[in-house]
Order: sequence, then structure tokens, then C-alpha cells
Amino acid sequence: MKQFRLNRMFDPTSGRLLDVAIDHGIFGEPSFLKGLEDPVAAIRTLVAAGPDVIQLTPGLAPILQRIPQRDKPALLLRTDVANVYGNPLDSHLFSIHAEDAVERAVRLDAACVVANLLNVPGHPELKEQSIATILQLRVAADRYAMPLMVEPLVMQDASAGGYMVDGDADKIVALVRLAVELGADLVKADPTTDPQEYHRVVQTAGDVPVLVRGGGRTTDEELLRRTEEVLAQGARGIVYGRNIVQHADPAGITRALMAIVHRGVSAADALAEVSAA
Repeated sequence: MKQFRLNRMFDPTSGRLLDVAIDHGIFGEPSFLKGLEDPVAAIRTLVAAGPDVIQLTPGLAPILQRIPQRDKPALLLRTDVANVYGNPLDSHLFSIHAEDAVERAVRLDAACVVANLLNVPGHPELKEQSIATILQLRVAADRYAMPLMVEPLVMQDASAGGYMVDGDADKIVALVRLAVELGADLVKADPTTDPQEYHRVVQTAGDVPVLVRGGGRTTDEELLRRTEEVLAQGARGIVYGRNIVQHADPAGITRALMAIVHRGVSAADALAEVSAA
């Protein structure tokens, strides 16, 4: 039954997926809300663009699921909340999850649930809390045959405030491996500083599909080039948020990314498609 849900996420021809993450509001950082000021309009725009998956929180998921459309994107449900993105940071950092997260996902007809695995310098308690969350979710996910995505986040020292990814391949590989060892069905991992090293992340995950996070806002050229590179390194898909929802043409950039992910269109050709949109 778990495979039934995974089949709703992955394209049957390419074997890949594009997940648009718009769960940013749950983390409490005001700058993350750009492009998401009107969540109903944002979700409807994305549904019309046709990505494979939309990643939402329990509070926003019903907006997607109430849309009377048979071929709409699958729902991936965020199950945890943390305050590690603030600028400035709060004096006390935490990562917690809802006890009934998987049951709620079943009621919402989600295809998968996702939780963070945090590695924040100077805050080992966040890693401990994340591991506890994943272990508890794994038990419930097995009970309901719900796929579990784990999001390993290797972060730089954020003591001054602001979220910064550490693209060190060794650190990413180690945290991804921990996610796999804890029982992840899917892994959503940051890109390495050198995209040519991303095959190491894919390798350490074994037969667990690796999806690449988009991170902070970047140029269209860089986004599409990086997408092409990580897919060539063996990634099974991408999970992008701000680079889509904060784009001047969210539907256009979604179509361009779908062309790369599913049809193997080059980054240069995909960029021309966006420019013409």
C-alpha cells in the first residue's frame, strides 16, 4: 500500500517528481511569506501549473484537497515545526511534531509525510529532537503504510540569525545516511557546493530516492542549470519552494522545471521557455 501512495507522486515514465514546497509559513519567519501572502491563490496557481506534488502544512492542505479536480498534484504533508529560520534567532530553539501527524495525513488523503533532520552547529538538542520525531513517525507511518520523507538539513552557524545551508558534501552525505538508517522512504537533501559531488549523496542513500532541495532564491539560469546537473548525478527529483512561489511567473518556471525533470530538456532550452512565458 505504501507503493500505491508513492505511485501518485512519481511520474510513471520518467520515474522522477517535482514537489513544490509551500509550507514555509509554519516556521514563523516573515520573509518566507513573500509570494504566499494569499495562500488560496498561490495553491490554485500551482495546481494549474501541474507539478507532481505540493508540500503543505495541516492548516493549508485542505485548500488543495477541496479543489474538485481529479488530476491535481499529490499532497505531501509537513508534520513538524521548528524555529531555526528566524532572523534574529529566538533565544530558545526547538523542533516538535504533532503526535497524530500520520493519522491526520491519512484523513487529508496525503501521499507522503515529511519531517526535518536538523544539524545546527552548537545545538545538538535539535538533532536529538529530530531523531525522536522521525522514530515516532516511522512507527505510525508503518501502521498506515504512509511513505516518510526525511529532510536532512546541514546548517551553518546561525548564531547571528538567518538560515544558511552548509554545502559540505561530507556533512551532507553523513546526515543523509543517518536519515536512511532511521528508515526514510524518501530523502530531501540540500545540493552540494560542487554539484558534481552529488552522486555521493545518491550513492549513500542506496535504493532510497533522493530529491534535491532548492534553498534560497537564485536566478533562473542558476536554478535550471543546477537542476540539470543534480538530475544527471542521479537525483530522482527536486523539491523547490521560494524559487517557484517568489518567481514573477510561478507557472512558467514550474513548466520549465517539469520539462527538465520529465522530458530531459536542457537548461538552456528550458530557460528560453520561461523567457517566452
